[in-house]
Amino acid sequence: MTKGDDRLNAEPMRTASGESDVDLLNRLASAKSSLLEQVRRRIVGQRDVLQGILTAIVSGGHALLLGVPGLAKTLMVSTLADTLELKFSRIQFTPDLMPSDITGTEIIEEDLTTGKRGFRFVHGPIFANIVLADEINRTPPKTQAALLQAMQEHEVTAAGHTYPLPAPFFVLATQNPIEQEGTYPLPEAQLDRFMLEIAVLYPGREDEERIVETTTGDEEHPVDSVLEAKDLVEIQRLVRRIPAPKPVVRAAVTLARLTRPDGQAPEFIKEYIAWGAGPRASQYLVLGAKAQAALDGRPMADLDDVKSVALSVLRHRVVVNFAAEAAGRTADDICQQLIESTTWMA
Repeated sequence: MTKGDDRLNAEPMRTASGESDVDLLNRLASAKSSLLEQVRRRIVGQRDVLQGILTAIVSGGHALLLGVPGLAKTLMVSTLADTLELKFSRIQFTPDLMPSDITGTEIIEEDLTTGKRGFRFVHGPIFANIVLADEINRTPPKTQAALLQAMQEHEVTAAGHTYPLPAPFFVLATQNPIEQEGTYPLPEAQLDRFMLEIAVLYPGREDEERIVETTTGDEEHPVDSVLEAKDLVEIQRLVRRIPAPKPVVRAAVTLARLTRPDGQAPEFIKEYIAWGAGPRASQYLVLGAKAQAALDGRPMADLDDVKSVALSVLRHRVVVNFAAEAAGRTADDICQQLIESTTWMA
C-alpha cells in the first residue's frame, strides 16, 4: 500500500459529464490548490483549519469549529462558500431562537385574483448549501433538535410536510470555548453528528501582523469561484468510491474501539475515559482518510490519512471522567496520546 498506487477502480467509473474517476481526482487536486489560493486573498494562515473544513465538505459531513471570537471563523466559511459558488446562510444562535426561525414557517397568503386564502411555506435560512450555525450552544434544546434533523436527514418537517434541503448541504457550526454562561451544552447525540471538531487557534505573530496590515486598509479582496454545486456532488461520490484497503479499515475500527474503557483499551484510557467513541467514529475515520487522499490527488487511502484526521474525529466523541478532570487531562491530550501510541496500526 503506497501513496503512489495508480489504481482507483478496476474499471474506472465515469461521471454524468463523461469524466473518468482519475480525471475527476486530478481535477479535485488542482481545484484544491486554486481554492486555497483564492481563500488566502482574505484569510491569513489557518491552513490546518481550512484543510479540515475541506475534508468535511468533500466527505459530505458537518464540522464544529471551536475557537475564541475574532479568529475569522465566519469569514473563512463565507469565503469558501464564494469559491465553491454555493448558497451561504448564517444563523446567529441566541437563547430566544425558535425552531421555525431556522426551518421556516407557514403563512396565510391571499390570492389577489380569486380572493382565496391558503397556506404557503416560507423557507428558513436552513435552506442553503452551507449553513454557518454561529455559537450553536447558545440556543435551547428544542431549536438544536430542529437543526439535528436537517443535519442527519437533509430534510425539514414543518406543519406535517417534509421539505428536502438543497444538495450539497453542510452545517459548519462555531462554538466559543471561553464563555459558557447562558449556554446549552450540545447533547452527545448531536455532537456525534459532526464529522469533525476543528480547533481554531490564535495566529502566529507574523500571521497576526499580516492580518492587521490587510484588514486596516481600504483594499477589497474579491475571490473567484472554483467549483460549482454539481461538481461538489460528483466529488462527494468520488470520495466514497476511493478504495480503503482492509488494513486501513481494521486500523480505523481498532483506534475507535481503543477509546472505550473496556476490553483491550490501554490503562490510561480506562483511568481517564468514561465513555468512548461509537461506530460513527470508525466510519468517519475511514471517510476522512478517503477525503484526505482525494484532496491530495491520490487514488487510495492509507494509515497516514487515518492518523491525520483522527484527533478531529475523536476529540468530541470521548467523555472524560472525574479522575481526568482532577489530573488536568483533557479529551484532546488523551486522544493524542492514544493516536501517537501507534498500537492501533499493528
